[in-house]
Amino acid sequence: MGKLTTHVLDTANGRPGAGIKVELFALTGDTRRALKTTHTNHDGRCDEPLLEGDTLVAGEYELVFAAGDYFASLGTKVPEPRFVDRVVLRFGVADANAHYHVPLLVSPFSYSTYRGS
Repeated sequence: MGKLTTHVLDTANGRPGAGIKVELFALTGDTRRALKTTHTNHDGRCDEPLLEGDTLVAGEYELVFAAGDYFASLGTKVPEPRFVDRVVLRFGVADANAHYHVPLLVSPFSYSTYRGS
């Protein structure tokens, strides 16, 4: 059974990114359809898969992380406008029966991702 999961690591402070708003969208051509909005838990993970089983289908998706709001909530001083604010990760799911784990490593000035396990 396929599933989509994510987690956030705050690389500036060396800890999980807790309480970060995460939005998931399905993409079809130029159409963007909201699927889910959630927040990361104390471990920087979502409490359940974003999609699982029949809800995960092959196609294009976007994850949007409210990283700038997270760092602001910590009192991190950054210039306005924020260099890293909303992090948008666009990715494809080719095999709906596989596990797609899309982590975000983020600081106020950089981010990276990879397909995890």
